[in-house]
Amino acid sequence: MKEKIARRRVAEDCRSKTVFCLFLILFSGILYTAHAQCLKNTDVFTPRETVEFDLYFKWGILMTKGGSASITIKEGVYEGVPSWNSELLLWSTGVVDKVFRIRDTIENHIGKVDQRLLFATKRSDEGGYYQIDNLTYSYQGEETHVHAFRRNIERVKADTVLVGGNCVLDILGALMYARSFDWNKMTQSQHYQLQVAMGKTVIPISYRYEGQQIVEKNHVKYRARYFIIDIFDDAFTQSKEAMEIWIGDDANHLPVKVRAKLKLGAMEAYYSSSANLRHPLNCRVEIPKK
Repeated sequence: MKEKIARRRVAEDCRSKTVFCLFLILFSGILYTAHAQCLKNTDVFTPRETVEFDLYFKWGILMTKGGSASITIKEGVYEGVPSWNSELLLWSTGVVDKVFRIRDTIENHIGKVDQRLLFATKRSDEGGYYQIDNLTYSYQGEETHVHAFRRNIERVKADTVLVGGNCVLDILGALMYARSFDWNKMTQSQHYQLQVAMGKTVIPISYRYEGQQIVEKNHVKYRARYFIIDIFDDAFTQSKEAMEIWIGDDANHLPVKVRAKLKLGAMEAYYSSSANLRHPLNCRVEIPKK
């Protein structure tokens, strides 16, 4: 019986990690990074920015909407330190909601002065399984130390310190990573490396730039920069090219599409709307309806 419960919890952990890795990549760039060296450009967002996305599951030629997500940014304070406070809300809908219910919130605080991550939390409600993850960041020289605390309703599941290099992000910190790239300094097949603290582990991630493409959805086209992402984590059956991301080719650097490979089919996310952007959404091109 204990082994069965343990296997179920491992499966839930991997399933949750797969879902949130998708949104990690999807929302790249909503906030400042955990460490200044990680970012190439921070002039891509403004306080009060709100971005919304539609989520789909794809099996062969069939695609069904599976949920929605939104991110908002506001000015905040964490333990007396002025911060940028970001919140991601994620919820499932339709058939997916009946199979695997998701009502999750991710939030973090980034210091406004030194642009370092101060604190991050994820509150999960996934199919009746409840869990809280808290990450508290500190810095020693070129090392990032993360106090990782995880608990569910029943017990504390983790209370440990993770150690990484000078570019270790949380989910929301990494969400802004691709948005920070300087288009003028990028070359075909260029690689970008980082680490992400997620739960009880530090996960290596690699972006590879593969040039310009067009994304089309609902009679709208977006000019985009295309990236392939390797995610070196057991939650993914294919670490190499585990995900793809298309970043809008204008001054906002908003993600307009994300595709994650699954054992059966794929999960896709599409930009749907936004408010209070710093720059005009010039990557958007309307397609005349016939």
